[in-house]
Amino acid sequence: QVQLVESGGGSVQAGGSLRLSCAASGYTFGIRSISMGWFRQAPGKERERVAMLDSAGSTTYADSVKGRFTISKDNAKNTLYLHMNSLEPEDTAMYYCAALKVAGNFRDWGQGTQVTVSS
Repeated sequence: QVQLVESGGGSVQAGGSLRLSCAASGYTFGIRSISMGWFRQAPGKERERVAMLDSAGSTTYADSVKGRFTISKDNAKNTLYLHMNSLEPEDTAMYYCAALKVAGNFRDWGQGTQVTVSS
């Protein structure tokens, strides 16, 4: 059974850093060759794509996080990361990990981890 479990969220002051982790399990061949990504959703707002890491290893970022966030993964640990620096109050949201694109959409989702940035 596939499972994605996020961790690493918390409360920080503006300018601080956090590292989110997404531990994946249940994938027959691990996460080496699957697309994965991070999304976020703030109260009253639509879910937003934050950072993507495709099966070839290419990364894309939302304009709002470029230069501040970095997505990476450790295939041996089956873990996806989101390194977040220079955090801003606007980054406050529930952050979700997603994996395995099917027909252009991510099939698997984690439960989310809350990030709160205070000014």
